[in-house]
Amino acid sequence: MTPGIPTTTTSHDPGTAPDLAAGGLLPEDGTAGSLLARVWNPDADGPSPAAVRADGVYDISGDFSTVSLLCEEKDPAAALAQAAGPRIAGVDELLAQTVRSPDDPRVARFLAPTDLQPVKAAGVTFAASMVERLIEERAKGDPGAAAGIRAELAEVLGGDLRSLRPGTPEAAEVKRRLVARGDWSQYLEVGIGPDAEIFTKALPLSAVGPAGRAGVLRESRWNNPEPEVGLVVSSRGEIVGATLGNDVNLRDYEGRSALLLPKAKDNNASCVLGPFVRLFDATFGLDQVRSTTVSMEVAGADGYLLRGTSSQAESSRTPEDLVRQLMGEHHQYPDGVVLLLGTMFAPVSDRDEPGRGFTHRPGDVVRISTPELGTLAHEVRHSQECAPWAYGVRALMSGLARRGLL
Repeated sequence: MTPGIPTTTTSHDPGTAPDLAAGGLLPEDGTAGSLLARVWNPDADGPSPAAVRADGVYDISGDFSTVSLLCEEKDPAAALAQAAGPRIAGVDELLAQTVRSPDDPRVARFLAPTDLQPVKAAGVTFAASMVERLIEERAKGDPGAAAGIRAELAEVLGGDLRSLRPGTPEAAEVKRRLVARGDWSQYLEVGIGPDAEIFTKALPLSAVGPAGRAGVLRESRWNNPEPEVGLVVSSRGEIVGATLGNDVNLRDYEGRSALLLPKAKDNNASCVLGPFVRLFDATFGLDQVRSTTVSMEVAGADGYLLRGTSSQAESSRTPEDLVRQLMGEHHQYPDGVVLLLGTMFAPVSDRDEPGRGFTHRPGDVVRISTPELGTLAHEVRHSQECAPWAYGVRALMSGLARRGLL
């Protein structure tokens, strides 16, 4: 097995039907933490930040018109606890409505829990993902060539890459040896070099939320989910909370050329966030982010089932280092930003033909979870068949003005 690739399991049960609502959304400790949601409120004909409490979900737009605004508070968790507003529904009731009507403006439903913050993503932050990017590059987007290249790289790289820290003298020595062999790659450069790969995943308001429909291009023949933890960062560069995300990836496009990364990563409905932002407080902080394990399940309408995990502790870069590389004197985000931390999950088990690995089929249900952040479940469709992104910043500002919230 290629060094660092996490264990995955697959099975096939034709009698199993995927269920978006199964298991609910909440973390293991329920509503004990500071859970910030964003909902579509049909009474206001617009989106609202919301507090998730033991007795339901509350619209707090009267105190904070946007999630971004609340995250700029000195103590966002305390601000959320003090915010008041009308109750919209219970968590399970709102989830059921979202599953039934994910795009209906007449129905209260969950949305992605951030708004004005752009979504950035860090790539090649795990040894496993670094190896898989190398495979994509050498396969030139052909999934049928991946298995042989994977075996070859296992022999060339050898050892345990997980302990190798980017930018260290040890990493520089590995680079020297690989360059001498002619095996150096742009993915190794960002995987063990001093500079992280950080790219734009989604623009403000374009992400899909829990129980939504995520998109892969109809033309893609090799794609997969990338379950990740996302940091929510204020304009001051302070990490104020975390959420879950799916950095949906088209492996065939990126494998053909790294210059196709925007096409591989940023399409209609190709970024999923949620179910909540868990703000840092006495119950949850950066230590829990560093040590958490992200679990993922893909359940197909055909009975296919894939399970795997990604341990954040295996990351070669710390959350703080990635935020420092993201923003500072060199780059600012006046409305804050979401940063996806990367994944070691790279499914290699064959789904259809032997040697062609995993790829999505329409109707797949993806379920991403951690004990601290809850469960983010969504369906997979072709991007061209998902609801088009039509509600942008202009619509949000117009709606807030009409509601008297500006």
